[in-house]
Amino acid sequence: MGDSLNNDQAGRAAAVSSSVSRLSLEEKQAEAASASPQRQHWTALDGDVSPSSSSSMTTKELQEYWRAVKSQRKPVKLLFEIPSTRTVEHYPFRYVVYKIVIIKSGSYDDKKVSIERRYTDFERLHQNLLKDFSEELEDLLFPRKRMTCNFTQENINERRMAFQEYLGALYGMKCIRRSEAFMAFFTHPELKEAHGCLRGGQYAKALGLLVQINDLQEKLTQHSPALRVPTLCALLVCHKDLEDITSACQVGEEALSLLPRNKRHRYKCALLDTLVDLGYELGHDVTHLQEELSEIKEAQKMQTAQLSLKELVVQEFVD
Repeated sequence: MGDSLNNDQAGRAAAVSSSVSRLSLEEKQAEAASASPQRQHWTALDGDVSPSSSSSMTTKELQEYWRAVKSQRKPVKLLFEIPSTRTVEHYPFRYVVYKIVIIKSGSYDDKKVSIERRYTDFERLHQNLLKDFSEELEDLLFPRKRMTCNFTQENINERRMAFQEYLGALYGMKCIRRSEAFMAFFTHPELKEAHGCLRGGQYAKALGLLVQINDLQEKLTQHSPALRVPTLCALLVCHKDLEDITSACQVGEEALSLLPRNKRHRYKCALLDTLVDLGYELGHDVTHLQEELSEIKEAQKMQTAQLSLKELVVQEFVD
């Protein structure tokens, strides 16, 4: 009888304890449910809530967590500064030129590159981007000209700062910073000038322009380094015609390193041909270059003469 009573009391105690535990759990769940969505959002962003730190997260909570993580912008890797402007007067025209400095953030940048652009260049960029990214640009205000007093120092400084913020906002959007229009804004005017000099036999002047463009492209094309290949090939041609064979070979090898061995590229055969010739002049072993060139020619069944590297380069940016 005594043993039966003790067992019965123990059972009731266990039931009470279980009920208390369930109540406590329900209270905690209710408290969590009543927390504001904003608080939950910032908790997730601050890293206080994560799959590893909270095993009680529901599927919906996990989905909201990862959505919040993915929505965060990645740190900007480039900075765009417009430290100065100058007013140009060519009667009857008058306009402001903005100096743009492109800097790598997060580390010392020993290759700061600067370019100059007019208001009309920014305007053209914006119009070109609107063709493909109208939704992305809905909330981005483009700095407008004033009806009067456009050339007062106060208004020029206001536009200078607005353009600096504008470029930073554009770069913050992955689809735009990788677009052809964005790249063209920073490089095409100088590339056109450089190729014009090259076609005119002004190799030293072209070389100076191309070195700066290559430094700028190196910053802008981290997502697709092969975009630098045409510029590097133009540098190779300049060095070669200036009889600097060693430098020509170095930039050529850099260009080749950016092209995957098993992928086609319009410059690849001509580049390999040129590197073989330069290698012979420098006494290098060119066996690996010849083998790759043979593989490409066999795969593409080339029977007609191909354009030389210089012929390919001079065809770029012909109006």
